[in-house]
Amino acid sequence: MTQIMATPVGSPFTNRLRKVAPRRLRQAARDGLSALRLYDADVPEYAFTVDWYAGHAVVTELVRRGFVKAAVREARRQEVERGVMEVLGIPEDRVHWKVRSPKRWGEEQYEKLGERGERIVVEEQGLRFLVNLDDYLDTGLFLDHRLTRARVRDEARGKRFLNLFCYTGSFTVYATAGGARETVSVDLSNTYLGWARDNLALNGLDGPQHHLVRSDVTRWLRQVRGERFDLVVLDPPPFSASKKMASTFDVQRDHVALLEDTAALVAPGGAIYFSTNFQGFELAPDPLPGWNFEELTPATIPPDFRNRKIHRCWRISNSAS
Repeated sequence: MTQIMATPVGSPFTNRLRKVAPRRLRQAARDGLSALRLYDADVPEYAFTVDWYAGHAVVTELVRRGFVKAAVREARRQEVERGVMEVLGIPEDRVHWKVRSPKRWGEEQYEKLGERGERIVVEEQGLRFLVNLDDYLDTGLFLDHRLTRARVRDEARGKRFLNLFCYTGSFTVYATAGGARETVSVDLSNTYLGWARDNLALNGLDGPQHHLVRSDVTRWLRQVRGERFDLVVLDPPPFSASKKMASTFDVQRDHVALLEDTAALVAPGGAIYFSTNFQGFELAPDPLPGWNFEELTPATIPPDFRNRKIHRCWRISNSAS
C-alpha cells in the first residue's frame, strides 16, 4: 500500500484526491486489490480519472465537447499531475497519461498508443493480471467489471464456459479459478489472445482444456452451431470495423442477432452475462422470447466508480434455468 502524503491545502482536485484515496486504498488492501479507481471526475472542473495499478497511477483526461482554452487545459493538467504525485507519493515516471476524446459513432474505439511493451502485474481478489499502462488506451483489465468477474467465478464450477470478445481473458481466468471444466475464449486479436494465455499461465491455470480461438465472433457463432456451453460472457465493443471482419459491428444495431446466435449455443439451464459500455444503449423489447433478462447493473459497478453508467449488465437465462 502506498504512503499517502500529508501536504498543505491545494487545488480542489488535490483536496478531493487526498480525501478519498487513503480510504479506498485501505479498503483495497483488505479486499485483495492492487488496481482500482481513486478519482472519477468527482470535481466537474477537473474532468479526469485516476486509476491505481500497484504503485502506478493512470490519469485519463476526459475531453468534453466544446471549446476550452489551451492554457486552461494545460494548467489543469499540471495541477492534476502535481496533485497525483504529492498525494500518492509517486515520481513522475509512475504517472501514465491517457486522453479519451469524444468520437463520432462508427469510429474505432481502440487505438495503439505506443510500442514499449512493458507490463506489470496487479492483483485482484486472489488472482493476478498483466496490465500495460502505456501502449493502449485501455490497460488490459477493465476495472469496472471486477464484481461481474466475481459473479462468473462463483457460478463457473463444473461448467463449460465461453468468453466472446474475450480481450485479455480476465473472465476466463476467473471462470477457471472458479472450477470451470473447459473454456473457449474468442477474439479477433492475436495480441489479446496471447495476453489471455499469459494471464492464465500467470495464475497457474493454463492447460489443454482452455481453447483460445482467433476469429470474428459473429462469424464464429454461426460456424459452431451444435456446440453447447453452460455459461457465457458476452461483452462486445460498442463498434468495430476491423478489416478482418466480414462486416462492421454496431452493438445497438446488431445486439438482437448477436444474442440470438449466442443463445443457440447455451445448454439447458445455462446463462449469458451480457454487458455493454455504450452509454446510449437501449435493449430491444423481448430480444429472446422465453428467456429471462435480469438487469444487474447497479450490483456490478464497484463502489470506487462514481459514474454509475460506466456499463450495463444483464444475466440472461433460458427457461430451464
